[in-house]
Amino acid sequence: MSSILLVRGSTRGNDSVSGKVAKALAEGLAAGGTIVERDLVATPLPHIGTDFSSAIRLASEDRTPAQAEAIAISDKEVDELLAADTLVISSGFVNFGITSILKSWIDHIARAGRTFRYTENGPEGLVQGKKAYIVLASGGVYSSGPAAALDFAEPYLRSVLGFIGIKDVQVIRVEGIAMGPEAAEKAIAGALAQASELAKAA
Repeated sequence: MSSILLVRGSTRGNDSVSGKVAKALAEGLAAGGTIVERDLVATPLPHIGTDFSSAIRLASEDRTPAQAEAIAISDKEVDELLAADTLVISSGFVNFGITSILKSWIDHIARAGRTFRYTENGPEGLVQGKKAYIVLASGGVYSSGPAAALDFAEPYLRSVLGFIGIKDVQVIRVEGIAMGPEAAEKAIAGALAQASELAKAA
């Protein structure tokens, strides 16, 4: 029985196009399994700060209460990730990258000693044997054409997931949704069809 971690990283909440497609994908992939939904709008994570940055360098018994709380928040996110078989992430395209709420989640789960480690041969990802799906929604078209050089969302997500050990990554684009109702409808329908096909093939 599969376990899906659905990370909803769009700032549009229930109006999110990427969230709609990601949820449909997660439900298709679950196939009777479980879905743990992490809605970063409903329950945003704090941005990492001094307490977090200090705590990760200290033994647990040496941390202040504030530092211990910062690490406990991060540990919960890491535990959810490690418990899942499959990761589904959604995000809107904001200023050529991902949303800040999704970046905060990444900052909490990219943890030395938990999701990656440094070895004499370089960094090694510790999150092994998982597959990830990314759903990115954008007003324009960035997967190809003249604006492709401005896409920092997909390369970043692929890089950070690969760094922690998740190298099997599929991306669904919902593009051109600001180019009129007809273009938006076509983009959403195409993305939902792709999600359905990926779920069937999983």
